[in-house]
Amino acid sequence: MYPQSKVPPVRPRSSLSTDDHHYRIRDCDARHVRKKPNNAFITLVGFCLVLFVLCAFLLGALIYVGRNIVNAPAYTSAAVTTPTAGEYLTNEQLFSPADLSILRIRTTTDYSTSSATYSASNINMKSATLAIEPAIAAASKVLQKLSFRLPKEIRPQQYNLRLQPDLVNKTYQGSITIKLEVLKPISYIPVHAKTLNVTTEEVMQLSEAGAPLDKLTPTLTFAHPGLEYWVTEFTDPLQVGNYSLRLSFNGSLTDRIVGFYASSYLDTKTNQRRWIATTKFEPTYARTAFPCFDEPALKASFIITVVRPTDGGYHALSNMPVESEVVNGNITEVTFEQSVPMSTYLACIIVSDFASQSKTVNGTLEGAEDFEMRVFATSNQIEKVSYALETGVGITEYYIDYFNVSYPLPKLDMAAIPDFVSGAMEHWGLVTYRETALLYDPKISSSANKQRVATVVAHELAHMWFGNLVTMKWWNDLWLNEGFASYIEYKGVNKVHPEWAMLDQFIVSDLHNVLELDATLASHPIVQTVESPAQITELFDSITYSKGASVIRMLEDLVGGEKFRNATKNYLFKFYYSNAETDDFLTEIEALESDFDVKLIMQTWTEQMGLPVVEVKKEGNTYTLTQKRFLANPEDYSANFEESKFNYHWSIPITYFTSENPEVGRTIFNYNDNEVKITLNNAVDWIKINKNQVGYYRVNYAPEQWQELTNALINARGQFSNADRAHLINDVFTLADASQLEYSIALNLALYLEKELDYVPWSVASSRLSDIRSLLYYTDSYRDFVVFGRKLLAQAYSMVTWNVSEDHLDNLLRVSILSLAGRFEYKPMLREAATRFTAWLSNPSVRPDPDIRSAVYYYGMQSVGNEESWNQVWELFINEQDAQEKIKLMEALAAVNSPWILQRYINLAWNESYVRGQDYFTCLTYISRNRIGQSLVWDYVRENWPRLVERFGINERYLGRLIPSITANFVTQTKLEEMEAFFAKYPEA
Repeated sequence: MYPQSKVPPVRPRSSLSTDDHHYRIRDCDARHVRKKPNNAFITLVGFCLVLFVLCAFLLGALIYVGRNIVNAPAYTSAAVTTPTAGEYLTNEQLFSPADLSILRIRTTTDYSTSSATYSASNINMKSATLAIEPAIAAASKVLQKLSFRLPKEIRPQQYNLRLQPDLVNKTYQGSITIKLEVLKPISYIPVHAKTLNVTTEEVMQLSEAGAPLDKLTPTLTFAHPGLEYWVTEFTDPLQVGNYSLRLSFNGSLTDRIVGFYASSYLDTKTNQRRWIATTKFEPTYARTAFPCFDEPALKASFIITVVRPTDGGYHALSNMPVESEVVNGNITEVTFEQSVPMSTYLACIIVSDFASQSKTVNGTLEGAEDFEMRVFATSNQIEKVSYALETGVGITEYYIDYFNVSYPLPKLDMAAIPDFVSGAMEHWGLVTYRETALLYDPKISSSANKQRVATVVAHELAHMWFGNLVTMKWWNDLWLNEGFASYIEYKGVNKVHPEWAMLDQFIVSDLHNVLELDATLASHPIVQTVESPAQITELFDSITYSKGASVIRMLEDLVGGEKFRNATKNYLFKFYYSNAETDDFLTEIEALESDFDVKLIMQTWTEQMGLPVVEVKKEGNTYTLTQKRFLANPEDYSANFEESKFNYHWSIPITYFTSENPEVGRTIFNYNDNEVKITLNNAVDWIKINKNQVGYYRVNYAPEQWQELTNALINARGQFSNADRAHLINDVFTLADASQLEYSIALNLALYLEKELDYVPWSVASSRLSDIRSLLYYTDSYRDFVVFGRKLLAQAYSMVTWNVSEDHLDNLLRVSILSLAGRFEYKPMLREAATRFTAWLSNPSVRPDPDIRSAVYYYGMQSVGNEESWNQVWELFINEQDAQEKIKLMEALAAVNSPWILQRYINLAWNESYVRGQDYFTCLTYISRNRIGQSLVWDYVRENWPRLVERFGINERYLGRLIPSITANFVTQTKLEEMEAFFAKYPEA
């Protein structure tokens, strides 16, 4: 995939009253009236009566307390027996009529997990068990055996899944038969199920050949909402062998864009809204669509049947090709071929009226068959899939050759979904994307849009091998999937577009961003324990993706490209259709690399958070390197943070080159060494550590060494690659931000930018200069710094001009310089943007070139925008059907300088008729980047946090990222106090 607890409602008081107790006691006394007992007997009876009253009172209290714990779901039990006539309390006396309906003895029961309230994070068995009806807790013999992880005694072998979506009512019906293998005796079958109404229909014992033998009768079926299970329990343990579990279920397609859900688009040819059904299951949303063993290691094959409308141009897609279609009036039943074994999160279906384009992929390897790649999109946008198709074919053929492993499925589809929560999702054989990540129109899309399509396609197709063919055993090793795909995507795009310098762009797009996050106490290790769906979702962050990719990049450089490639191939062959852990991958690397203790080196990077800064001291021709943990905030060094067995030291692959020798020198700085020395044969003007910033660490030099590097950049920047220049800019400003370097050193080095004309260094410089500008906005130094920034960019601005070229990197540079000039209020830029903006609004059908469009829209609105022009752009935004253009217009609307218009925009964005749910947080972030809009969005979020949580859920990771994006540039004491008050009120935020 590309980058809570609720208090249970209090139940009604028990119907058991004190009057009931008194009545029963008096009735009991009457049995002895006719006989005159002796005193001893009376004493004994009195003692018994007191004891009885006490027991009855305690029983009533227990019932009252138990039934007030939680509003629990319905359940069934054949193990709960009706009291006999001789028993003192009857069911009618103990339970209300509503409770009695729950207790009726059946072996099948409907259950809606959506009615339950529970904590989705940090689940412990005590709190989770409280979500179970007390009578269930009493009847079940397996409750204490359940845990967050499924039992190892059972493995699924095959899912036979049938889904029938109703696109009119936005609901669906389903049934599933799961073939199971019981490896050790077990008396219950738990499957994941959430937000579903589930019924256990049948449990059957099977022969080794799969033939039905005996039908088994469950004694109890119930939902465990805290663990997201549907449990089928038996009196006697199931013995080793094969079984089948048949369940029926139904659910809703609305109010979410994960699981199984409905999406829509406007058909511009008919002006009608068209509905589709689609899925997105990673990481733990398959269970919201159908009952299953929703853990990545529990791979099984799928036979999927989808019922679609016969008319309306609808068709069905899934992971495998269609095997049969049976028309039955207004519905058609589509059955797909049996899949290869795969994890549940990789299953996918789409019911749509999409059109497609196709092209043949060359199998490339000897004996490998060619196969078809298809790309699907709405019919009015189908011409925009050509680039993704062409690129996808080229990248797939490259991966087949690079991995030396054939693509294992008979087809490979990609589809652009109108509403999609992620950038894309690597469903095996049916990859789904946001429209912005798959569709490309040269009349609308910028060079950056084009590059995004290529990189997202490359990322997802890498998963066909790394992630799908070989999958992590558990989510703690998610980085094996996402880190590898996030790195290999650059190789894939570099293959089809070598002129884009993608390997240099890695440090801009991935490395620098994660270095910033990893230098805070909010970071976490790449590999960490996760024990709830919420914690699993939290793993999908830049540490997993970008740090994972950066560490793999460093590992490849350490062992060499050919060894790395061969080890990767061996790893894929060894764990084909299976699951693996970090140690398994490193074992294959180590088998081909005898010079280093690869596992120990890598453990220092994967098992502790953070990164080092290498400090360099020069004495003659000898350079002494020491290391310490790098923290962006100096105060964090005195804070308490989790211990590390490596004491926050790393085994660092050191690379370097000098003014006299461009060849790369290498050494290992082991985590348990205090220092490492580099001794040169001759004196040099300068030494640069970390060639091309391939290592995941920062470098700090003594002031005189920084001056040597600055002089070299100013006088002969060509001695350093684009990546090296970008590295020096990034490190010097970051170290200054962290008070580990004087800012004067950073600003002096930045003077070389007056002669810089390449995209990668300017991209880094633009980001760092903009950050400083934001921090200085309310200070006396702001105006002086703006003048300084204008001086640095003046030559680059005059060089790039507003005339778009055919050169991809030149176009990226142009956008970077124009945007920086706008932020620094460079008058020539703002005048030109205003002129072009006004011309565009006078004739909206003639739009600016895609590569300068965002600059014209945004800075034109900022410069001359008013209510009239804002309303005009708003209408264009509402009517725009292209997702990429819509995002550009959305950002432009956020640039207006009128507070009341921005407030109106914030309010309008809540309506999904205007802003799709998938784009809502992007919209608020755009508004918050406007200095005027920042406080408006912050106030809105603070006042409406409960509404946001209700709509999107507290586990929505984009909601979690909203607060940091809004508050990143807060610098005043007032804002700090507001943040403290907000988090005190909403600590879960």
